[in-house]
Amino acid sequence: MIHPSAIIDPAALVDEGVDIGPFSIVGAGVEIGAGTRIGPHVVLKGPTRIGKDNQIFQFSSVGEDPQDKKYHGEVTRLEIGERNVIREYCTIHRGTVQDQGVTHIGSDNLFMAYTHIAHDCVIGNHVIMANAASLAGHVHMADHVILGGFSLVHQFCKLGVHSFSAMGSVISRDIPPYVMVGGRPTRPHGINSVGLERKGYDADALRAIRKAYKLIYKSGLTLDDAIKSLDDMAPETPAVSVMADFLKNTERSIIR
Repeated sequence: MIHPSAIIDPAALVDEGVDIGPFSIVGAGVEIGAGTRIGPHVVLKGPTRIGKDNQIFQFSSVGEDPQDKKYHGEVTRLEIGERNVIREYCTIHRGTVQDQGVTHIGSDNLFMAYTHIAHDCVIGNHVIMANAASLAGHVHMADHVILGGFSLVHQFCKLGVHSFSAMGSVISRDIPPYVMVGGRPTRPHGINSVGLERKGYDADALRAIRKAYKLIYKSGLTLDDAIKSLDDMAPETPAVSVMADFLKNTERSIIR
């Protein structure tokens, strides 16, 4: 289960059911849950907690110090849930004390090769980051977000549930739930209708979401007035309520 060439610090907690490949390094303060498979040449640094049934492919660096000039060796954490797939050359860094001190990743996510998750990011469940997509620090991604290959996300941005970015998007503002963005410069391009249909959203919900999108992007309303209109729709459509709540809490404004 553990290759003889792997180096496991005595202060690491590794479940008996974990596979660790050749030349991988597991540092002090790393916890790895049952069923997780660590490929060759992987570096895991603590404090990091990795849940059950994750797959971490070769040459990934997980739990390393944050790339933040304000970081001076404070004890911070990385937490990873269950059943995530972390492909080749991924880099995932711990948090900083300037935020909550933790980078948090949920469950059932796919991080393709060369993706980067910076310090203090918070990622939900069922997220897909395609090859070389990169998050700066303090980014929050809700459930079911998809980032196309080589997408770049500015620090402190928030990406709403079921949002979608096309390949090469440069995201410097928040993306509301269900919205697709793309192009150079990056602009909104309707709702993620295919993804929503696959997740079971019915025709009535899709019509309401499209109407909400038009209020935000096509009506000429200010953002505050659009939020008021969404609040009027929200009691009848929970999906619209999700959009309204997101817009009320945006700090960087939204891509428009």
